[in-house]
Amino acid sequence: MKIYDELVARGLIAQVTDEEEIKELVNNGKATFYIGFDPTADSLHVGHFMALCLMKRLQMAGNKPIALIGGGTAHIGDPSGRTDMRSMMTAEQIQHNCDCFKKQMSRFIEFGEDKAQMVNNADWLLKLNYIDVLREVGAQFSVNNMLRAECYKQRMEKGLSFLEFNYMIMQSYDFYHLYKEYGCNMQFGGDDQWSNMLGGTELIRKKLGKDAYAMTITLLLNSEGKKMGKTVGGAVWLDPEKTSPYEFYQYWRNVGDSDVLKCIRMLTFLPLEEIDKMDSWEGSQLNTAKEILAFELTKLVHGEEEATKAQETARAVFAGAGSHENMPTTTIADSDFTDGKIGVLDLMVKAELTASKGEGRRLVQQGGVSVNDQKVLDPTTMYEKADFEADFILKKGKKVYHKFIAE
Repeated sequence: MKIYDELVARGLIAQVTDEEEIKELVNNGKATFYIGFDPTADSLHVGHFMALCLMKRLQMAGNKPIALIGGGTAHIGDPSGRTDMRSMMTAEQIQHNCDCFKKQMSRFIEFGEDKAQMVNNADWLLKLNYIDVLREVGAQFSVNNMLRAECYKQRMEKGLSFLEFNYMIMQSYDFYHLYKEYGCNMQFGGDDQWSNMLGGTELIRKKLGKDAYAMTITLLLNSEGKKMGKTVGGAVWLDPEKTSPYEFYQYWRNVGDSDVLKCIRMLTFLPLEEIDKMDSWEGSQLNTAKEILAFELTKLVHGEEEATKAQETARAVFAGAGSHENMPTTTIADSDFTDGKIGVLDLMVKAELTASKGEGRRLVQQGGVSVNDQKVLDPTTMYEKADFEADFILKKGKKVYHKFIAE
């Protein structure tokens, strides 16, 4: 299977311009492409996973990645998906974050001569003359078209600063600069970046003529991928000092049943033929799939040794609670559900883990309750009957485990 067809089969491609030309370049290893990363923190998180894995796949197929660090655009801030303006960072903070990114990216892609490159758009954006930008770049953009872009429409009612209004122009200029100086003929990005990316493609063609054939492509679930970076307890980072390999493993071990095969298909490097056989898996087999997902991704980020340790620790912790057969168990009857749901506080009272809902609420707020190794921080958390079809293990404190099953 050609690499482009594999990307489609894995569910990574949402929309493209010039599909046949893109196929030709990608399948023959002739694409020099870039993906942008905003250095808003000193670590990448799981929301960047899809982009990093895509870069790795394409490099393995002979294409050349450019990791573009937004050291310049970070001075402006991307309004996409935001209801307020980003806080400003100092040049020193931005540079520190850029250095951290390259170290982490090196686990995914190979940097070096005639291989992957990392560039920082601060190197050219901060040198631009304002009048030159207005005359040479701004003249190519229609304000009417810009205001129709989703990233701006969402902000118009609450207020959009002129600073942020320039973000699309700056991102478009990035592609224009990379095309001229690095031979970059393709850009990838999330579905929330489509308008900004089209701006770059159009700028190249308007400034350099029809012979300049830049192409654009988006990832199907990159915006969903960003959501992957958030959990009840905060972000899941790729930096082991922020999120340990064990915590990282547990995050993926606890993905929802409906998401596990999708994540395996999109994020791991397991053969598609092997993944296709999992499509019929259900029940306890999905727990096996979650272990596979957690191990493969932990190995990718932290190495096989750490992945093995994390898996062994997770299994030992769970085994320490006793086997499933010996674990204290409470059966939930249909009458225990209200409108098809039951609350975490009700579960603890029914199982006599707490004497009252008030006691349970305080325990949750203190961080003393987990379900399937995922901490419950909201005492109003509700569960549906389907949640009990697979293992449902509630942990109170550090040593009290209790299994729930539904009739």
